[in-house]
Formats: sequence, C-alpha cells, structure tokens
Amino acid sequence: MKRLFKYVKGTYLGLLLLLLYSPIAVMIVLSFNESKSRANFSWGGLKWYYELFYQSPEIIEALKLTLTVAVLATLISIVLGTLGAIGIHACKKGYAAMLMNLSYLPMTMPDIVTGVSLMLMFVFVNTYVYFPRGFFTMLIAHITFDTPYVLFSVMPKLKQMNPNTYEAALDLGCRPMKAIRKVILPEISPGIVTGGLLAFTMSLDDFVISFFTSESNNLSMLVYAAAKRGVEPTIYALSTLMFIAILILLIIINKRSDLESIS
Repeated sequence: MKRLFKYVKGTYLGLLLLLLYSPIAVMIVLSFNESKSRANFSWGGLKWYYELFYQSPEIIEALKLTLTVAVLATLISIVLGTLGAIGIHACKKGYAAMLMNLSYLPMTMPDIVTGVSLMLMFVFVNTYVYFPRGFFTMLIAHITFDTPYVLFSVMPKLKQMNPNTYEAALDLGCRPMKAIRKVILPEISPGIVTGGLLAFTMSLDDFVISFFTSESNNLSMLVYAAAKRGVEPTIYALSTLMFIAILILLIIINKRSDLESIS
C-alpha cells in the first residue's frame, strides 16, 4: 500500500511539473530555432538573442523602462516599507493590528481590481491637474503594490529584536534617528534585502497593473502586444531571459529566507 501511495504521489508530482514547465521548456527551445516556423527546428545558436539586443530598438526601450521602474519602485518601497514596519511595530497592539490588516489589502486584492482602481484615480486627478498616464503613473502603481512586500519582510525581524537594545541606545545618548540608523537598521537589514529583492521581482514581472495605469510599454506589455500580432522569435528570446532573471531572483530570495530561518 505504501509503495502504491508513493507511486501515485510521484506520478501526480511528475504530471504537475510537466504541465507547469513544458510550455516554458518549449519556449526556451524555440528561442534557439533558426527558422521562424515553429514546425521546423534547426539550431540557430544565439541568432534571435543577437537580433533582440542589436536590431530591436522597441524592445530595448521597453527593457530600459521596465528596469528603471523596477529599480526606482524597489528603492522607494524599501524606504516606505521599512519606515512603515518600524512605525507599526512601535504602535499599540490595537492600532498595529488595524494597520497590518490595511497593509495586507494590496497583496490580497486581485491585480485587475488594483489596476482599475489606480487607473480611475489617475483619470480623476488628470481632470483637475495635468497628469497623463505614463512613466510616473506606472511608477506610483508599482510602489503601491511593492511596499507591502518590504513591510512584511521587515516586520518579522523587528519582532525578533530585543526591544531593550533601542532603549539602551537612547539611554547612552543616541538621538532617536541615530539609534534607528545604528541599532535597528543593522538588525533588520536581512529583511530589508529580502523584501527589496521580492519587490524588484514583482515589479519586473507585472503586467495587469501596468497595463491599466500606463500607456508606456514595459516588457510584459510589449510581449502581450506582440502575441496579438503574431509572436516573433525575438519574443521567445526575450521571454526566456525574463524567466531566467526572475528564476534567479526567486532562488536568491528563497536561499536568504532559509538562512534567516536557520539563524
């Protein structure tokens, strides 16, 4: 009976992994196909990768936009999320619980609801002040859904801290901001780094919210538009690179989380 259970479990896991990753494997293989036809495969080396970087200015512009938004949103989210976590941690339990529940909303809300809500807000603001949907609206939207990831990565580190350490620093003559900089930030830095990596990954991968809040194309929006016209082999190469980048970031995040749980 145990052998049958193991066989069924292994078969189920194998089918699940095959279903999840076979499309990605096909996409990676096709990115090395010399022919544009998907029916005939012939090894083309890095032909489409070369064309992606040297003969596709539209894709390069989308890549620059994606990375710029992701980096800026991550940096701003790190500041907001870290300060928010410190502030919530210092609140009384009732207020802290209420603020934590409010902070969960951007993470639990469906992306399409967040995207439509932000789009309506930007349209409303634009009726009174010139604020068209573009780079800055996309950046604000990414900050909105990135910040909670930093906040909830930092919060466990604050709870693990000895609360007397900060008070001891104040007793020894540190001003509050200096005590935060010298005592609290070094203690919670692993959580800040993990939250920042997670925020960068989410920003790099986002499509739905970016689609509703900006008329500028990032990589995800460009891939979506290309899929409607007919997928070019350069899109296979681009999607492969995006998959590898996000996979590497997720592996780093998981490794850091494992090390933090051990320590």
